[in-house]
Amino acid sequence: MSPLLGALIFLLLFFILFAVFVAYKMAKPPRFIGDWTPKDWGFDYEDITFETSDGLKLSGWWIPNGSDKTVIPLHGYTRSRWDDVYMKQTTEFLLREGYNVLTFDFRAHGKSEGKYTTVGRDEVKDVEAAVRWLERKHPDEARKVALIGFSMGAIVTIRALAELERMCCGVADSPPIYLDRTGARSLKYFANLPELLYPFVKPFGRLFSGTAEDTTELADKVTKPLLLIVGKKDPLIKVEEVREFYEMNEKINPNVELWITEAPHVRTLKFYPEEWKRKVGEFLGKFLE
Repeated sequence: MSPLLGALIFLLLFFILFAVFVAYKMAKPPRFIGDWTPKDWGFDYEDITFETSDGLKLSGWWIPNGSDKTVIPLHGYTRSRWDDVYMKQTTEFLLREGYNVLTFDFRAHGKSEGKYTTVGRDEVKDVEAAVRWLERKHPDEARKVALIGFSMGAIVTIRALAELERMCCGVADSPPIYLDRTGARSLKYFANLPELLYPFVKPFGRLFSGTAEDTTELADKVTKPLLLIVGKKDPLIKVEEVREFYEMNEKINPNVELWITEAPHVRTLKFYPEEWKRKVGEFLGKFLE
């Protein structure tokens, strides 16, 4: 074997191993665990665990608030219930509005079990398990159940509205629509790697996380009230992609709304807190009654 051929084989093997490593790291995000609790606002809560249909134990909080309506906020990829960009503010907002809150860490995030994330595909089982726990433990508080999801949690919100009968309505903030496009952008956003690497990373990513359909495949299945939020400065999710989903869904869903802001990814609540709270509060007030 010539030195040149040997060098080329070495570089090829190195590149393949690098692609596998990147795919593995993307499928197994770091665990984000904070130290704040609802006690910080004077609300009692219960540490809870519940099991998914595929055998994972998930960790969360049950925060009763004397209501028969419960809202479940859903965090994004790499985050957890302790996220302090949008989850903390959303949880406090919902409690101040008088709703019960059930919040938890998705599989492979926070304190929940699970080796790999599937970025929305199997996470709908996590929501299903949470609602099943709520109905079993607190049936009076489960008369109506809504979701507020961010990024990956927004995909799960849309999927849950399509697949889970118990969902009343949902807010999807910064929902990825075309997963390959978002996946390529994610390499730059989360790992500071060029997007052109994505076609090489994708096959190995499927080994860890499996495959998922684009959110557009759900556009003709969601008939429940849905508020879509997307920011013009979002480097991961493009406004035109969310608008495309909206235009597809509104053909069958009279209660789908689209709100376009100037914010970056999942930052509308941070940069426009009063508008976000008013818009989401009015939406929940209308469809949770």
